[in-house]
Amino acid sequence: MTEQTLQELFPILAAIKNPGDVQAMDEKELTRLGEEIRRMIIQTVSATGGHLAPSLGVVELTMALLRVFNPARDRIVWDVGHQAYAYKLLTGRLGRFHTLRQLDGISGFPRICESPFDHFGVGHSSTSISAALGMAAARDLSHQDHKVVAVIGDGSMTAGLAYEGLNQAGGLGKNMVVVLNDNEMSISRNVGALSSFLSRKLSKRWVQRFKKEAENIMRQIPRIGDDLAEYARRSEDSLKSFFTPGMLFEAFRFTYIGPLQGHDMRMLTNVFQQTRELEGPILVHVLTKKGKGYAPAETNPTFFHGVGCFEPETGAARKFAACALPSYTEVFGSTLCKLAEKDERVVAITAAMPEGTGVSCFADRFPERFFDVGICEQHAVTFAAGLASQGMKPVVAIYSTFMQRSYDQVVHDVCLQNLNVTFCLDRSGLVGEDGATHHGVYDLSFLRHIPGLVVMAPRNEPELQHMLATALAHEGPVALRYPRGVGEGAALVETPEILPLGRGELLREGSDGVIVALGSRVNPALEAARMLCEETGREVAVFNARFVKPLPAEQLLVLAGSQPFMLLVEENALPGGFGSAVLELLADHDALSSLRVKRLGVPDRFVEHGSQKELRAQVGINRDGILNTLRAMVR
Repeated sequence: MTEQTLQELFPILAAIKNPGDVQAMDEKELTRLGEEIRRMIIQTVSATGGHLAPSLGVVELTMALLRVFNPARDRIVWDVGHQAYAYKLLTGRLGRFHTLRQLDGISGFPRICESPFDHFGVGHSSTSISAALGMAAARDLSHQDHKVVAVIGDGSMTAGLAYEGLNQAGGLGKNMVVVLNDNEMSISRNVGALSSFLSRKLSKRWVQRFKKEAENIMRQIPRIGDDLAEYARRSEDSLKSFFTPGMLFEAFRFTYIGPLQGHDMRMLTNVFQQTRELEGPILVHVLTKKGKGYAPAETNPTFFHGVGCFEPETGAARKFAACALPSYTEVFGSTLCKLAEKDERVVAITAAMPEGTGVSCFADRFPERFFDVGICEQHAVTFAAGLASQGMKPVVAIYSTFMQRSYDQVVHDVCLQNLNVTFCLDRSGLVGEDGATHHGVYDLSFLRHIPGLVVMAPRNEPELQHMLATALAHEGPVALRYPRGVGEGAALVETPEILPLGRGELLREGSDGVIVALGSRVNPALEAARMLCEETGREVAVFNARFVKPLPAEQLLVLAGSQPFMLLVEENALPGGFGSAVLELLADHDALSSLRVKRLGVPDRFVEHGSQKELRAQVGINRDGILNTLRAMVR
């Protein structure tokens, strides 16, 4: 979109040259600006996909923040970043906004390297308060006086890290503002006692009527009525704390303000101006509507939290041919339900992602055996360990990138005690447009060295079914990783089989070399081997390893002794990954002297955002990348 087109379609938004321009606008201009921001977000996300509903819900909040705080000097930290699109538009990224989440375009999350106004990079939840406190402490040590603001959603407030930050912030008494954006939902509807507590609301009209009626009644009491009324007025803060979340945050030594209407920009602006004059930590509680201003998103905020391409006029998802195939997530969910029918000990656990991890169908069919713990991955794992210690078979469904947050619990609470917990790591490998914070490319590296943990990855949908059945039948902990998106279209099985641990399968014969591939890279390896044969007549074998731990050691050593080279392919970080495991095996058995070995995987750098297809090609693990490597090795 050209600059001229932007000025024609979005005249108010295009006129903003720096964030401070918002401060000079009158109320009418601000209203039009909000409308233009929403139109731009809807138009862009309908084409690129992204986090629509969260960003639509904070348009007025974002403008109010920029009317009071200057991000060229003050520090604004967005938690997760799902709601930061309006902030991006108002801080110099309008001209590149159409590249949102695209290869070489702007990120879907705040990033320090993208803009001087992005003060902290995010992607996982509940980090904002701790980061903002660190900035406030650094400010004071440097004898500066700028303001520090953290914007956190109520879903992120269910995580322990947020309260660790609150606890220290209250103890240190630093000058900082925490804005709690309360829309009653994170990705799926919030769960737990804390969520219910935050949902208590008092309308101003209700409060005023209650106070007036109570005062009239008290004043009618003979002799002591006036004194009681005066005492009640002095106790107003206590009354407020009793009915609102104020008492929770006051216990952390925060000055609590709210709850406030989060779409009333004039009121928000006034409150933020007042907070600039207050000392100590302050929490401003605002109530917003997720998807505000776009009816489809208001009606279905869960779908539009993180959405693919859609028709902006109707909100209907755009259909692609591949969508006719079931995703790995759907295959996992349906298979888990079938297995749970036969074993009442099977329970499912997720960390605020029932739809995203495919266990919503399990929740519908077996509600008493389903647990959504909120954004609390550490708790999810230890909770599963407790269930397993009492004979249950918990299945913990978590995105690979979020599993990183519970590493200590996996080691100490599950594996050290050899408990029957199955970790199903969705979105393993390169996930695409969400970028570096969400790629699940480290799980093999941080899991395979843990004693007693079985680690496996399927090459297609039926193998995922077999592996899930294998995990539930195994006595001990198991990690099962599978990629984002649809599979190969292989036919599903009615009754999954139990696979022998540490046994792979030879899918293609050949004596000119062998590709040992894992999970999502097996089928591209097969295609590459077939294409090489068509080009050169050279026959390269293809071996599906299936297991990272225990490795199919006997089979790998036989291949090593009978082939001139071995190409190891995985969709995981190369350092410490599957290829490293095979190399260790070969070295330990003196099998490297006459064998050439090369590894393909995710290089030792953070991979940026782009489509899965683009990123796999970029790092050389797609079919063509494998084929090019084979060509060089058979010369």
